[in-house]
Amino acid sequence: MLQIQDVVKTFGKLKAVDGVSLDLQPGVVGLIGHNGAGKSTLMQMLATLCKPSSGRILLDGQDIVARPELMRRRLGYLPQDFGVYPHLTALEFLQYFAALKGVRDPRRLQALLQLVNLHEQAHRPAAGFSGGMRQRLGIAQALLNDPDVLIVDEPTAGLDPEERLRFRHLLGDLGRQRLVIVSTHIVSDVENMASHLAVMRNGRLVAFETPDAVLARAAGQVWTALLEPADYEALRAHLHVLQAQPQGGRMQVRIAHPTRPFAEAQPAQASLEEALMAQRYADARVAA
Repeated sequence: MLQIQDVVKTFGKLKAVDGVSLDLQPGVVGLIGHNGAGKSTLMQMLATLCKPSSGRILLDGQDIVARPELMRRRLGYLPQDFGVYPHLTALEFLQYFAALKGVRDPRRLQALLQLVNLHEQAHRPAAGFSGGMRQRLGIAQALLNDPDVLIVDEPTAGLDPEERLRFRHLLGDLGRQRLVIVSTHIVSDVENMASHLAVMRNGRLVAFETPDAVLARAAGQVWTALLEPADYEALRAHLHVLQAQPQGGRMQVRIAHPTRPFAEAQPAQASLEEALMAQRYADARVAA
C-alpha cells in the first residue's frame, strides 16, 4: 500500500530523517521514538507537507512526491498541534472542513460526530472543549473524506488517562479498515492496538516488527529485586534501572541486563516499553 524507499530529509547540516525504508499495509503502525528522533518530519513527508531531500514515497505504486494530490485525496491527517476556530461550534467546524474537502453529505458529519462521541456537543463552541474532545474533533475532520491512510502525530499528548484510553480504542477500531500511522514517544499509546512498531532513533529506522517480536527478544533481559536504599544507590552507578519504587523502606527495582546482574535479581516479564529500552541499552553496548 504505502512504500517508503530510502527517504532522507535534511535541514542545512541536520539530517532529520536518514535513509528510512518501510512497506506499510492496512492496520495500525506505531511510529516510536524519543523527541527529536525524526518521527514528525517523516510524517510530514508522508502527509505531503514537505518533500524528501532524496528517496521516494509510493502509494499503491504511484509517486506521491511528484504527484502529492494522489495522497491528499486519500489522506486524513491530525497534526500534533491541532487548533480550533474559537467562534465555531463542533458542527460548524466540520462543515467548514467538509466544504474544503468537497464533502457535501450532511449525514456524513452527523455520523462522524456520533463515531467520536461528540454528537451531544455538536452545537457547543469548540473553543470550550477539553483536550480530549478537541482531539476527537480532530479525528472527525481527518475522517471526513473516508481516507485510506490516517496519520496522527502525538495524539494523546496532554490528555488525562480516561481520554487517552478512549482515544486509543477509537484509533484501534479505525485501523481495522485502513492504514493508521500513530507517531508517539509514549509506548503505552500503541502497545495494545499496533500490529507493527517502527522504531526511530536519531533519524534512522532501527526496527520494524510486531510487538510480540519485541517482547520475545527481551526475554531474559529484564530483572527485578528488592534492595536496601544504599544497595540501590550503588547499583544505579553501573546498571540500567528501568523502574524503582519505594516499598516498606526498601526499593523495588526493575533492571535491564543480558544476564542475571546479581544473586538477588529474579527474572521478570518485560512490558513493551521495558523491552524497547532493554533493546536500546543492548544496542548501545554493542556500539561501544
